[in-house]
Amino acid sequence: MEIPNNKPVYDLEERTFRFAKAVRLFVKTLPKTIANIEDTKQLVKASGSVGANYREANESLSKKDFLMRMKISRKEAKESAYWLRLIHETNNLKNANDAQKLIQEANELKMIFSSILEKSK
Repeated sequence: MEIPNNKPVYDLEERTFRFAKAVRLFVKTLPKTIANIEDTKQLVKASGSVGANYREANESLSKKDFLMRMKISRKEAKESAYWLRLIHETNNLKNANDAQKLIQEANELKMIFSSILEKSK
């Protein structure tokens, strides 16, 4: 499974794509419980929305639109970290290290978007 590693990817469009891809590969390894099925639906939507909204921000028509899309990307990264943590803490995962790396990546993306928003004011 391709999990984001310590090598920084400076192209945020690529980095957010890799994050969403890694989440999708990770959820395929989870036990098929009712809770996991419902939690992963939320996680897959949130993780994909991070990059989709970042791309929309890059194509925004106004500064207001840009800021709104960046805030949504930040919110979705935060939500992704929440669902990943919930899945991690409610399962006895063989690949718990992968979950922790994904949580870290979601938090790093959230901090990057926060920084962009702060500098864009």
